[in-house]
Amino acid sequence: MKLVREQGRWRIRLGLRGQMLGLLGLMMFLVIIIFSMLWMNEKSNHRAMVSLTEVAMGSIDQENLKRKGEALVARWAPDVASAIPSKDFASLQKKLHDLKKHKDVVYAIAFDNQGLIVADAGDENSSGKPMVDPLASAVTNAVSENKIISQWNEKLLDISAPLLVAGKRVGGLRIGMVLDTQSASNISLLQPLKNNLKQSNDRHWRWLLATTIGMFVIALGLLYLLERHVISPVRDLSLATDQMEQGRYADVNLSSNREDEIGGLTRAFARMSAGVARHDREIRRMAYTDSLTGLANRLAFREVLEARLLTLQAHSGELALLFIDLDDFKRVNDTLGHEEGDEVLNQLSLRVKNTLEKHGLPGSQVARFSGDEFILLFLKSEIRNSSSELAEDLLAEVRKPLNLNGNPLYLTASIGITLFPFDANAAGVLLKNADIAMYQAKVAGKNCYRFYSRAMDQAVERRVQLEQDLRGAFERGEMGLMYQPIYNLIDNRIVGAEALMRWQHPRLGMVPPSTFIEVAEQSGLIEMLGRHALVLACNDAAMWPSTDKTQPFVSVNVSSKQLRGGELVDVVETVLASSGLKPHQLHLELTETAILSDENLASVLLSRIRATGVKVWLDDFGTGFSGLSHLRRVPVDGVKIDRSFVTDLLRDPDDLALTTSIIAMAHSLGITVVAEGIESEGQYAVLRERGCDQGQGFWLGRPMLAQEVAKLFTA
Repeated sequence: MKLVREQGRWRIRLGLRGQMLGLLGLMMFLVIIIFSMLWMNEKSNHRAMVSLTEVAMGSIDQENLKRKGEALVARWAPDVASAIPSKDFASLQKKLHDLKKHKDVVYAIAFDNQGLIVADAGDENSSGKPMVDPLASAVTNAVSENKIISQWNEKLLDISAPLLVAGKRVGGLRIGMVLDTQSASNISLLQPLKNNLKQSNDRHWRWLLATTIGMFVIALGLLYLLERHVISPVRDLSLATDQMEQGRYADVNLSSNREDEIGGLTRAFARMSAGVARHDREIRRMAYTDSLTGLANRLAFREVLEARLLTLQAHSGELALLFIDLDDFKRVNDTLGHEEGDEVLNQLSLRVKNTLEKHGLPGSQVARFSGDEFILLFLKSEIRNSSSELAEDLLAEVRKPLNLNGNPLYLTASIGITLFPFDANAAGVLLKNADIAMYQAKVAGKNCYRFYSRAMDQAVERRVQLEQDLRGAFERGEMGLMYQPIYNLIDNRIVGAEALMRWQHPRLGMVPPSTFIEVAEQSGLIEMLGRHALVLACNDAAMWPSTDKTQPFVSVNVSSKQLRGGELVDVVETVLASSGLKPHQLHLELTETAILSDENLASVLLSRIRATGVKVWLDDFGTGFSGLSHLRRVPVDGVKIDRSFVTDLLRDPDDLALTTSIIAMAHSLGITVVAEGIESEGQYAVLRERGCDQGQGFWLGRPMLAQEVAKLFTA
């Protein structure tokens, strides 16, 4: 029997033994009830039989007494009557005394026709008195009718008869008789019957008692056999099940040599327990170990961190948490493939682990947190200095070239550091702080580390607030488009313009696109913003003047999420139809890295877009480490050389050579080339000389309103 708590209530749970004992108790209770009922019924039958016998014998006695009494008064009536006419009261009194001497006669009375006592064998002074007993009236009436009457009063039989002399009634004779002597004889006659019934009842009692005891002994024997051969093995199995449920596989010790089903079940359970123990060990290893690097995973690290914090809170101490994120690791997977990316993570994980061991930090732990993120902790005094030294060594180890199939690969990392107990006391808060600090290291330019500070929380809060404000910015009229002119470099003629999103925040002023675009990308708002920008740009471009020779185009930037969403083609067709803009007057710009992240999917989606007549341009070309060979596999109409190459075009021969190669390769594929960031006449001249088709930049024209762009087309 166990006391268990189920659904907030305590309940008693009976095991097999308890159930069997309960069943045995119920059976014995029922047997006792049946036995008692049988015994009581036997006693009742005994009493009923004795009572019926007594009643029957009493009836016989009464009838015999009645006949005897009637015969007695009939015999004595003439003798008594003879003494009445002579008024020989002495003789009459003697006759009555003689009559009373008969067995069972208790009184003898002679009375006249008026019911007055003439003589009473029991009371000589009653002569002349009326009979006043309850039976007197009936006696007088019966005698007056010359009848013999017999009446019962409790155990007394009263018999009266008329006294006749020469046929004339002169009174009556009344005697009383009792059954005492008869009852005594009946008792002597009934005693053997009672004795026989008692003996029979005793025999039944002993038989029932023996039967009950026998059943109880048999039940105990069966219970013992069940306990030994069934309940005990099942209880052992139940205990083993509880141990398995609690993960105490080492405590499970089952064996059996029995050849029946119970033995087979026990052996099968033992084998199952061993198998579950093996699987549990494997699952725990998999649950707490990163399958790629062999390091601890997020779950294992969280448990270690919480255990360390409990120890430190009890005994004081300091702990550092370092959050490491590789910079631009996505490029590795996109350009080299995921297998090479996994190899990079393996090599870097070993470097991180070896660096931590080299410092010999006590209580340290390193784990792969996710993707390209690693996290580690250690305990030490002067925790800030030790953290700085470790972070610098980690950054140096990451910067060392990696060997991938004989080719070097260079990477950097950003590290966020938070300290216990200075920054937080809870594991979750420390992890959040380390992530915030790592993000600040990214913002600071990457390849560096930053300690967490409360000011960073404010920066995060500002970002969250910025995300909230970004929702509905277009509807509130805070966000709009500016347009930077794009010129044909051969004749310096404007041919189109790139739509640039601008946000005039009511409190923060002009928010840089690099700030709110990143927030929009991370929050999922970029698709909504992109749709608004596309509608507004097409509506504005439709108002620009067109001629037979010049049909200006508008170039709109599209995010990778918009492209992969699958709805871009439908949105473009809808916007073109509503604005009236011709398909070839719309250019969609996508970044090189966005397209190359899934080249096959991008090729399919871009082909669908180009089938509508819309032009597709590859923006920021040259920054995605793709190589010019990708231009053969990606269906684009034009490429825009990134401003980073144009800026040093006049000073850096490598940038000039690369730019020249891009132009030549693109032209060989029939692809138009646009140069971004033209800030000087010299840059303009070199690009035109190299055959660049179009260009944009501050030297050619700064971003302006749509109305101002329209004026350029009519100038």
